[in-house]
Amino acid sequence: MIYAILATLGVALTVVTGMSLIESYQWWIRIWDFPRVQLLIAMLGVIVALVFVAGRGRWWLIAALGIASAWQMHRIFPYTPFGPSEVPIAAEIAGVDDDQCFSLMSLNVLQTNRDYAATIALIRDRDPDLLLLLETDRGWADALAPVLARYPHRVDKILDNKYGLMFATRLAVDDARIGAIIDEETPSVFARLRTRRGDAFEYMGLHPRPPRPGQDTDKRDAEIAIAATRARAMNIPVLANGDFNDVAWSHTSQLFKRIGGYLDPRIGRGTFPTFPAALPFLRWPLDHLYITPEFRVRALNVERAVGSDHLPVSARLCLAPAAAHPPEPTTTREDAEDLNEILDQPAAKTQR
Repeated sequence: MIYAILATLGVALTVVTGMSLIESYQWWIRIWDFPRVQLLIAMLGVIVALVFVAGRGRWWLIAALGIASAWQMHRIFPYTPFGPSEVPIAAEIAGVDDDQCFSLMSLNVLQTNRDYAATIALIRDRDPDLLLLLETDRGWADALAPVLARYPHRVDKILDNKYGLMFATRLAVDDARIGAIIDEETPSVFARLRTRRGDAFEYMGLHPRPPRPGQDTDKRDAEIAIAATRARAMNIPVLANGDFNDVAWSHTSQLFKRIGGYLDPRIGRGTFPTFPAALPFLRWPLDHLYITPEFRVRALNVERAVGSDHLPVSARLCLAPAAAHPPEPTTTREDAEDLNEILDQPAAKTQR
C-alpha cells in the first residue's frame, strides 16, 4: 500500500515535470513553471522513501525521478546561493554618491485586502523614492491618499478588475504615463525619471495576467516580450519592476531578461519568493526587479507581510552610467525565433 502511494506520487511528479518542457500557452501546462522548488523537494523525498520501500520497478522509478529532479535543479540553480551572482550588492559602492541613488518599493496590495493600515505603515517606514502599487481599486486609492500626498509626482489608473495601479515618486520626472501594452484593462507604467544628480533612466511597471483556468499565457507572454523589445530599443538605462505573474526561471522571464539586456540581482542569492504570502513553504518569486548594467544595487529585500497575498519588494539602487560600459544584449538565433513566435500571436500583433 505504501509503495503504491509512493509510486503514484512519483509518476505524477515525473509527468508534471515533463509537462513543463512542452512549449505551449495552455494554462494547465504553464502553471508547472511555478512550483519547481516544491516539486524538487517532493521528488527528493519520494526518492529517499523508495529506497526503503520494496516494490516492483522501484529502481526504474527512482531513476526517472532522479532525471526529473536534475532538470528541476538545472532550472532553479541560478536562483540559489550556490550559483554565481550576476549583480554585486554592497551597501557602499566606490565612486557612487548618494545623489545617484534612490529607493523603491513595489507591492501587489490584493484588491480585496482591506488592511490599509499595514500597507500605510510600511510605506511610512520605508519611505521609498519610487513606489508602485498594484490591484488598487477606489477603496485603496482613498485610503492611501494621505500617505501618497507626500509624493509630488503620481500617475494612477484605478480599476476594480484587480489590475488597477498607482505609481508615485519624488524623483524628477521628464515623462510619466499609464499605457496598455496588450489591452486597456491591464495597464502598465512607463516613466522617464532622473536621479538627484540628474541622470536619466526609464522605468517600466508591469502587471500582466497570470495563467489560470480559462486564461492561457499568450497575452502575458506577449506583454512581457513587447516590454523587452521596448527596453532593448532604448538608449538609456532601464529598470523593470512589478508583479509579472511569472516566475524568474520560466522561459518567458529568461527571454525577457536576455532580449531586454537585463540583469537580475537575485541570481546567486536566492529566489526571493513573494507569493503566496500566507504559505511560506509554497512561495515562489512572482514580483520582480530587473536592471540594465548601468545600475548598482545597495540593497534588495522582501518585506514583511501586510495582509496581501504578495509580499512587498524593496531595493536601493544607484545609477552610474559613466562607469557601466554595458554590453550589448546577448541573444541567440533560438531567442529570436522564440520572440517572433510570441509576437506572431494574435494578442501581440495589434501592438507591434
